[in-house]
Amino acid sequence: MIDSDEGAGRAARSKRADARRNQETLLDAAASTFVASGVEAPVRDIAAKAGVGVGTIYRHFPTRADLIIAVYRHQVEACAEAGPALLASSATPHAALGQWINLFVDFLVTKHGLAAVLQSDNAGFETLHAYFLDRLVPVCTQLLDAAVDAGEIRSDVAAIQLMRGVGNLCIGAEHNPDYDARRLVELLIAGLRLPPG
Repeated sequence: MIDSDEGAGRAARSKRADARRNQETLLDAAASTFVASGVEAPVRDIAAKAGVGVGTIYRHFPTRADLIIAVYRHQVEACAEAGPALLASSATPHAALGQWINLFVDFLVTKHGLAAVLQSDNAGFETLHAYFLDRLVPVCTQLLDAAVDAGEIRSDVAAIQLMRGVGNLCIGAEHNPDYDARRLVELLIAGLRLPPG
């Protein structure tokens, strides 16, 4: 009897792990679709990218707002986890910062769409915004501090200032195909570097 209980427990854990992986695959597909096509992209495009049926998406996320909020949280967690990993694997802290900022730009595209979707629920948006700041400002601070300690960048820029600057450069990019926010953000990050000497 104990063996069957243990087997059932392993099967349940395996099923939960599979469900979590499937949901992450779905959220990754939705995030990349939102970045490429905006948060109003057809659900069938997300389903095709994730390799699931449209019904599967609606079973997990009954409304578009539910899906966008889940993508938002998923992207915040991905950005938070990426910071230390990039520091460990990049050639320099400045390179890690630049790669992390690219992830942050992708996140901001979804965030701007979220604001439009949640206009009627300001309290809900404020809660998500506080969560975003709590999770990402310390990660950006860690990246900046590492680059300052390595003598690569100037020391007078706070994480929240940099994140706001990047955010401001991204505003409006979705409405103007000629506006290259990513290029301007690259210039901003390059401008943090100290001159050789």
